[in-house]
Amino acid sequence: MFLKKICSPLLLGAFMSLSIGLSAQEIPALTSEPTLIQQADKVIDAWHLAAADADFDQYFSLMTKRGVFVGTDATEHWENNAFKSFSKPYFNAGKAWSFTSLERHIYHNDTTVWFDELLDTQMGICRGSGVLEFEEGQWKIAHYVLSIAVPNDHVSSLLELKKAQDSISIVRLKGLKN
Repeated sequence: MFLKKICSPLLLGAFMSLSIGLSAQEIPALTSEPTLIQQADKVIDAWHLAAADADFDQYFSLMTKRGVFVGTDATEHWENNAFKSFSKPYFNAGKAWSFTSLERHIYHNDTTVWFDELLDTQMGICRGSGVLEFEEGQWKIAHYVLSIAVPNDHVSSLLELKKAQDSISIVRLKGLKN
């Protein structure tokens, strides 16, 4: 127990191989495979980088076939093919979007990964949250929600700015439900 607390896993593995006569090749490579959290972190970073680099193919290869992107506008609920059509001109122009994670929290169980993050964006600080699913042998973005982070002290001013548009949208959306 004492060794586990003070030695890195690699040093502990080397010590164990010497003490029980195993070669380095026979020790399970537990530390060489990234953890699920590290894998998810890399996927999310690569996805954001692909957008910043305007790499359309890479960006959408990191989303599931049924992936959904929910944007900051109330009208932005993009299923994969619609999101591709909407965003293609931005990628083609070489100017998609650039989101850099400032803080990220990743959670998982055996079948699902979910996360939330604060982002540095062209809109200031935003919050993203999403779900990853395992598809085609890799973790991919299945659902992503982007929201603009508004300081609580400024919510009243923001509500006033969007009041008229919200009224129109609420009437339209309620009409669609009936």
